[in-house]
Order: sequence, then C-alpha cells, then structure tokens
Amino acid sequence: MIELALHILDIAENSTRSQADLVKITILEDLKEDVLALEIGDNGCGMDEHTVKRVMDPFYTTKKVRRVGLGLPMLAQAARSTGGSFEIESKVGKGTRVSARFQHSHIDRQPLGDVPGAVSALILGNPDVDFLYTHHKNGKTYVLDTREIRQGLDGVPLNHIEVISAIRQNIREGIFELDNDG
Repeated sequence: MIELALHILDIAENSTRSQADLVKITILEDLKEDVLALEIGDNGCGMDEHTVKRVMDPFYTTKKVRRVGLGLPMLAQAARSTGGSFEIESKVGKGTRVSARFQHSHIDRQPLGDVPGAVSALILGNPDVDFLYTHHKNGKTYVLDTREIRQGLDGVPLNHIEVISAIRQNIREGIFELDNDG
C-alpha cells in the first residue's frame, strides 16, 4: 500500500467484518517528538492468541476473495522501516487493537494520504457501524463521531450521498485546521 490511509481502510474493514459496531481510528502527529502514530480499535469478536500470531503471516487470511493477507504484515514492515513499532492486541469477545508508530520525518515513511476519503468510504460501506475518528496534531485535536452525527439526522442514513459528502468535507476542513493556525 502506498499510503497509510489505505492501511487504515483495510484494518477498519477487518473490524467491520469481525462484527464490531464501533471502530475507533486515532491518528497522532507530533512533529516536535517526530512521531506519527496510528491506532485502530474495535469491539468486534476478537481473536485468540493463536490467530493473532497467524495474522502476521502474509499467506494467512480469513477473507474468501483472496488467498493472502498482506495488510498487517505490510503495515508492520512500514512502521519498523522508519524506526517505529507495530503492535496488535486482541481478546475473544472484546475486540482488537492495532497500533503502528512511525518516525514522522523518516524518508521511508509512507504519506498519510486521503484520510477523508478512507473514513468516508468506511461509513458509506458500513452505515450500521459507528466510527470515532480522532486526529491529534501538535496539541490540536479534530474529532468525528458518527454516533453524534446520527442523532442529528432524524432517520436519514449515514450513507446518504449528501451526508457522506458533508462528512468528507468536514474531515477535510478539520485536517486543514490542524495543519494551519486558523
């Protein structure tokens, strides 16, 4: 994968397939500490210890469409190649948490990419799942919580085209504000 947003999309899709009804996506950018960290957590069915070890094997996957599961091993390699780290924790019946930490300025760090597009695609494809997206950058925070959005929609589905467009635009504006002093 050429950008980290695609890793986020892949892992969060795995969360939705694991019967999660809440997926938390957290991005931390701390330029002073030279850190970029990603965390995707869910309240899905979780995995036993044996399965957690197997998901790091690129030739293991639970998906029926393809025979390889490169997502997690590729993310782990991407993080470690920048001097960072990778961790996966899971408990049966409780859910899973995947975290990757990168040296922000490392020349080999993949770009963050189209996070608004990835989060919007997740909501579009999984309208019954709630997503909590939190992005911290240099002391500022942007939060999008579909549980709050749902309350104001008066029965309009989250995957309605106008709702998705508004969500994508809101995320873009939130990230812009994180990047600027305005």
